[in-house]
Amino acid sequence: MSVRRSVQMPIVYVLLAVGAVVMLMPFYYMLTTSVKAPEELYVNRLVWVPSKIILENYRSAWEADPNFPRYFLNSALVATLTTTLQLATSALAAYAFSSLSFFGKEVVFMVLLGTMMIPDQVTLVPNYVIVSRLGWIDTYYALIVPWTASVFGIFIMRQFFQTVPLELWDAAQIDGCGRLGYLVRVMIPLAAPVFVTSGLFTFIGGWNSFLWPLIVTNSSGMRTIQVGLSQFNQEFGTVPNLLMAASTMAIAPLVVIFFAAQKQFIQGIARTGLKS
Repeated sequence: MSVRRSVQMPIVYVLLAVGAVVMLMPFYYMLTTSVKAPEELYVNRLVWVPSKIILENYRSAWEADPNFPRYFLNSALVATLTTTLQLATSALAAYAFSSLSFFGKEVVFMVLLGTMMIPDQVTLVPNYVIVSRLGWIDTYYALIVPWTASVFGIFIMRQFFQTVPLELWDAAQIDGCGRLGYLVRVMIPLAAPVFVTSGLFTFIGGWNSFLWPLIVTNSSGMRTIQVGLSQFNQEFGTVPNLLMAASTMAIAPLVVIFFAAQKQFIQGIARTGLKS
């Protein structure tokens, strides 16, 4: 190891450690606040370590709103269906952009990439008007259908599909495989890590979505968990320990899914070239 490298590596590790601490600090504070006693909440200093652990806060948070099970069910349903449909549409579009020849392919793809620069807030009102005219307000259609296509998913799948050797398509044709069969039987299995990566991003986005479910739903039975958390912010103030306990329960499924798919997630990032 060179002298320059031996000096750089400790600095890199220190910076990574500092970044990890900064990223994890809000989660640590959320966890500790979720088990604090009420007398430690409203003080003029940060209490990093609670004097006693109050697990009762989790039961109180769960029972604070009888619709909490419904919020979780709605979030799971919306995130799962959105992820499934988005992966299907992204795979079809990515295969077309990577393997098929048609007029204006590159221009259309560049225009699609350009839409990623448009903030979601810009399209919020037009999307709401369309959904309202279709009569989908306060239905699952409004929560799911507008998010069944993703330019980001198309992009990372196209990047991977372009690395697959053309000889595989030639061999598939000899075996009598068509375009759709080649996509389903060859390309998608090879792109499993990329699908996991795209699916994980989509699932997290669907689970954490707040603004769109807030404006297209009216009844408690259609609200998602992120909107349900707002029940702890009322005109009379916020209940921090119950809010943090409910937030911990809300992110728990995402943490489990991430660690279960961590290996495929890292492979997907590396294979699509997003790492560099």
